[in-house]
Amino acid sequence: MTDPNTPPPERPDVVHHTTINNPPARSGGSSWIALLVGGLVVVMIIIAFVVFSNRGGIEAPDGTDVSVDIDLPRPELPDAPKMPDLPAVQPPTMPQPGPDPA
Repeated sequence: MTDPNTPPPERPDVVHHTTINNPPARSGGSSWIALLVGGLVVVMIIIAFVVFSNRGGIEAPDGTDVSVDIDLPRPELPDAPKMPDLPAVQPPTMPQPGPDPA
C-alpha cells in the first residue's frame, strides 16, 4: 500500500481531440407529399376542364320532351312438360292380428 500523503507521479500532458459531427437539420423530408398533392390538383383541373367545356363535347338537349314508348309485347313461355302417367300400384296391406298366445 502506498502512502496517501505522497504526491502523484508526474504525467505528461495528453490532449484528446474529439470530433462531433452534427449535421444540419434536414428540412424537406415530406416534399414528396407536396409533389403528390400538386399532381392530383393538376389532374383534377384537367378533368374539370374536359367535363365542363362544351367545345365539341356532348351537347345538352334543347328541349325537355322525354316521351318514350315502352309498350312491349308480353313474352310467351313454352308449356311445361307433362308428368307421365304412373302405373297403378295397390297399397300394401297389413296382416290382421291373430289371437294373443296365452
